[in-house]
Amino acid sequence: MAQKPSLPKGTRDFGPAQMYKRNYILDHIKSVFQKYGFMPLETPAMENLSVLTGKYGDEGDQLLYRLLNSGDFLKKVKPEDLEGGTKLISPKIAEKGLRYDLTVPFARHVVMNQHDIAFPFKRFQIQPVWRADRPQKGRYREFYQCDADVIGTDSLICEAELMGIVHDVFEGLNFEDYRVSISSRKILEGLAEQCQVRDQFMAFCTILDKLDKIGEERVSEELVNIGVSVSDCKRLFEALNHKQGLKAIAELLTDSTVGKEGLKEVEDTFNYMETLSIPSERFVFDPSLARGLSYYTGVIYEVKPTSIQMGTITAGGRYDDLTGIFGLKDMSGVGISFGIDRIFDTLEELDLFPPTSKEGTTLLITNFDSESEKVALSILQQLRTAGIRSELFPESAKLKKQMTYANKKEIPFVLLVGSKEIEENSFVLKNMESGEQISHSVQALIDTLSSK
Repeated sequence: MAQKPSLPKGTRDFGPAQMYKRNYILDHIKSVFQKYGFMPLETPAMENLSVLTGKYGDEGDQLLYRLLNSGDFLKKVKPEDLEGGTKLISPKIAEKGLRYDLTVPFARHVVMNQHDIAFPFKRFQIQPVWRADRPQKGRYREFYQCDADVIGTDSLICEAELMGIVHDVFEGLNFEDYRVSISSRKILEGLAEQCQVRDQFMAFCTILDKLDKIGEERVSEELVNIGVSVSDCKRLFEALNHKQGLKAIAELLTDSTVGKEGLKEVEDTFNYMETLSIPSERFVFDPSLARGLSYYTGVIYEVKPTSIQMGTITAGGRYDDLTGIFGLKDMSGVGISFGIDRIFDTLEELDLFPPTSKEGTTLLITNFDSESEKVALSILQQLRTAGIRSELFPESAKLKKQMTYANKKEIPFVLLVGSKEIEENSFVLKNMESGEQISHSVQALIDTLSSK
């Protein structure tokens, strides 16, 4: 009995129709990155676990896909190790893992190649990442990220330019229903300080990051569990609810040096955006923004659709010492990541893909017998030389079968090459949408299709 094929949960196949649309998004994002001076980079799908672990917080570490060592992966495990559980066994059976994001591998690359890089280094990277998350709408276990990072400068011009990239990317995709939330991890540090839980800062951020998922009441309960008083929770949420300005938070942070630094960073970023003429109507200061990843240290931001239910589609922030983990100190960086899969789903749901996002075969040449095949092959080569996407039906067949093939592939034109056409050296071009048929010489055919 044949085995029924299936896909791992949280992964998807993309047929040609979907790939045309994905390439439409990817090509556009890549062109925007290049316009801003970013250079391409790729890193391996797998990294040593020593590179990945400890960079994404406890939750992130649990979502890493670990790869079993090749060969006898149990050879280092002793019977008594089994009593120690997963944490003890895992390092002995798995030394590598699939990358969780593109930023940590980027930092690793920078450190390993620091003497060959001109800083500030601006790179973009478009590759898949993997997370052992629970699959749901807009959340996959394998998905693409499109990252742009600048490392080697702490200038807030970089943050403003990344916001310019956000605007240019979504304007080019004709997508307007989104909001960009901007804040700073230093503001969160100041808030944690005021709530007397500075020593629990990562837990504080992780809990706040759940605000839009579980609501204020449950977040308050979790904050109380890490030591925030009920009165401080009340003051915190009163300030966080003033999302349109900096004053309410500034009043709460009057005694916090780090918090005031964060406020100035956000203010300066908005000022640079104004100088760069970046439209500001979709950009808002949101002090409740936390971003769960542990390596962020400065300005942070995320983009969410406003007209449909969808999670974050773009996000990023400043990280002051990510390369320091690998031995290269004082190398500040900032980056942004576009979630291609969620952007795809968003454009699909809102019907924003243009007809031109499909770029398949333009012309199918018919094949009736050995004589027509020989002539058709000659025409095919001339068409391809002229840059026209063309194909020949690979075997002789009835016209109906070849027309059905063209319809299924949505090929807009079919060229009829029969004995009559060969004799007259004039070939019938059929428009598959209108049904119009016009005879052309090969050169006239090339001119006609090139103009279309």
